[in-house]
Amino acid sequence: MKRLGEYTKPTVLFVDMNSFFASCEQQVNYYLRDRPIAVCVYTGKQGCVIAPSIEAKRLGVKLGMRLDEAVRICPELIPVEINSQRYRDFHVAIIKVLQQFTPDVVPKSIDEAVVDLTRCQLMYKDVREVALQIKNDIRTKVGDWLRCSIGIAPNAFLAKLASDLQKPDGLVMITPETIDDVLNGLTLTDLPGIGQRMAKRLEDHGILTPLNLRYASPERLRAVCKSIIGWHWHLRLNFGGEVDLETSAYKSMQAMRTISTNQRQSAERLDELLQSLCLTLERRMVRQEVYCQVISFHCRYHDGRHYSDEIKLPEPKQDGMEIYQLIRERFERFERVNRCEPILNRGIRSMSVSVFRLMPDQLVPFSLFEDNTRKNRLRKTLYEVKARFGSDKLMRATELRENPVFRDVIGFGSIKDLHDDQNPF
Repeated sequence: MKRLGEYTKPTVLFVDMNSFFASCEQQVNYYLRDRPIAVCVYTGKQGCVIAPSIEAKRLGVKLGMRLDEAVRICPELIPVEINSQRYRDFHVAIIKVLQQFTPDVVPKSIDEAVVDLTRCQLMYKDVREVALQIKNDIRTKVGDWLRCSIGIAPNAFLAKLASDLQKPDGLVMITPETIDDVLNGLTLTDLPGIGQRMAKRLEDHGILTPLNLRYASPERLRAVCKSIIGWHWHLRLNFGGEVDLETSAYKSMQAMRTISTNQRQSAERLDELLQSLCLTLERRMVRQEVYCQVISFHCRYHDGRHYSDEIKLPEPKQDGMEIYQLIRERFERFERVNRCEPILNRGIRSMSVSVFRLMPDQLVPFSLFEDNTRKNRLRKTLYEVKARFGSDKLMRATELRENPVFRDVIGFGSIKDLHDDQNPF
């Protein structure tokens, strides 16, 4: 949603759950409370910390650390394997609490949501009291160990910025009267969305601080950023309206997994993992009723090397096993031409498959030489059955394995699939 024009009332709340994955684990396991824990996809020594608890953060454990390094820093650290469905369930319960205050709730990630009270101002005279009530309702209705930081501001960007200023369990409001004091104590990279490269570009043009950014003209910012993004920065910092709550269709999809020590020992397991990533993308494309026109594969190895490939398709595709076969064929050609070791080898650390240039299924032109209508209808029916009766009630032969090839993980990014309906497949 874009809501342009001067708007200075602080009616937008940004709710950021603190150390969400770890707090969910502490919520269900009393023993883990007040202890430093690290949620990992795998708990081997080369596993990666994807969510340290508040206690672990205070002792120096950081997101992205290898588990053996984290244990050296914090010997009392307790590794916990990820439980994605648990976090989804808590996320859904939290969103239901937020929706009791207004229907204008926008989940931004698994642990963040925007609560827009702009249309409910007659109901709520004191927005700070609403924020305190949200904190209380999450503790009493969802979990007594769950904490959140809430930022309040006239737009979602400033509310997000406010939520980052006090953690854990913070509550900060930004208004036209306080914004300069807030920005004065920050650096450019403290602003959500500004990384090192963007900061360098701004600094090269004399914009050295957030206050410089706020008071730069929109024309200057457009020239520096070389896009409409510069204008958006002007609107965000000068209460020019809302530009960050617009929902958009998928531009791409990605399935990615870190690979455990046991999985990388077997070529068959690595191949099954690749198949599963392709089938994950198939499921998402079927659900969104789109086909892809470009496929990319990327993998990283423990010695720092990486392999990447991109395939531009002559015809749009949706079938996961067809995507898998194309990637395998490219592997084999590369290995044959370069006389190198297999792409999927024991040194692999992670792999990802992505699809781009998505096209609505009703616009896909079918081949003159092959009738895919029945196959496409069958694929859609398969996932409708899974949605209604459970994902294990009807399965492809490639899905019938004694052990899952990878642990289901959910990141802190997009969660569009989770909210498309109440029974996602």
